[in-house]
Amino acid sequence: MNDKASTMRDTGLVLGFAAAVLTMPIWLTPIGAGYPDLLQKFAIYGIFAIGFNILFGLTGYLSFGHAAFLGVGSYTAVWTFKLLGMNAIPAVLMSIVFAGLFALAIGYVSLRRAGIYFSILTLAFAQMSYNLAYSVLTPITNGETGLRVLNSDPRLFDRLFGRAEPQGVLLADVFGIELTGYQGFYFCAIILIVAFFISVRIFRSPFGMMLKAVKSNQNRMNYTGLNTRPYTLAAFIISGMYAGLAGALLAVTDPLAGAERMQWTASGEVVLMTILGGAGTLLGPFLGAALIKYFENIFSAFNDNTLHAFFSFLPDGLETFLVSVTSLFVGEGWHLTLGVLFMLIVIFLPGGIMEGIRRLGALFSRNGGGGAETSKAGAVPAPAE
Repeated sequence: MNDKASTMRDTGLVLGFAAAVLTMPIWLTPIGAGYPDLLQKFAIYGIFAIGFNILFGLTGYLSFGHAAFLGVGSYTAVWTFKLLGMNAIPAVLMSIVFAGLFALAIGYVSLRRAGIYFSILTLAFAQMSYNLAYSVLTPITNGETGLRVLNSDPRLFDRLFGRAEPQGVLLADVFGIELTGYQGFYFCAIILIVAFFISVRIFRSPFGMMLKAVKSNQNRMNYTGLNTRPYTLAAFIISGMYAGLAGALLAVTDPLAGAERMQWTASGEVVLMTILGGAGTLLGPFLGAALIKYFENIFSAFNDNTLHAFFSFLPDGLETFLVSVTSLFVGEGWHLTLGVLFMLIVIFLPGGIMEGIRRLGALFSRNGGGGAETSKAGAVPAPAE
């Protein structure tokens, strides 16, 4: 009975998540986030954060090098476009495979250590990957210029099936449907929903329970004779495949791959997304990714003219003062707002945004239950006639 209730609850969670994601162009429009380019980022970086959460949230292993898999996914997707054609499906599949193989190689070495030593190893591998892509493997990555699809590329499948040569910029498609604008968003959104569903199944599976046990007390598990390395390595590979998928979708929406996607700042960003939303939760990483990308794209666009228009109803002196103070936190200073928000959440809500949502839910539930109990207790029975 409990299994059936749990399955129904998970099904409801996935369906609710799917409905919320697919209707984002509608309910995000009032806050200025309903345009397709930003929605694509919500979906792509949501996949990146959900995958990172499978490693960090379940096992407690903090990787500072996940941007390496993001970059591998992007480069693989662009090379698939160049060699096979502009259909996005082969590019996505090849990116997942290559990112998984790369994660296997790095995880096999890095997981020999735990704690801060593991984190430093993953950071070192990511920086090595960045430098290789930027200056050493330039025949493969095209260095600092970035790798782009050209009209002169072979694109074997396109030529084999007689696809017409495009007149302008080469764009990814799915069987002739170009993945730009809202078509690109819905392609990313469907993949996000599938990725979320897989993460739910992992969290609820015996494998997920084993990963939670690793996070709880790995030493005790080792003392019992259980080898935990295959489990942590599998989690690392799955997480890397999610990152490769996100990198592929970045290349699908914009057929370009650059070494900057492998920088340590990209790895740090996904850590912030996961902690901000709530590590170890199902919805938290996506919420954290959406919040950071919203700040990056909306708050960074505010300028003094926007602020003056917003505070125009105030007296001139007060308007100027508020604009001068607020301008420190928006525009180029949006990182300051994000830093303050992150600090407040870490101090007061260690479980991230999801902990705040749970506290609010418990508060409203308690108030509602208390009111009902009071009403019931306060009812005076009528005297018997």
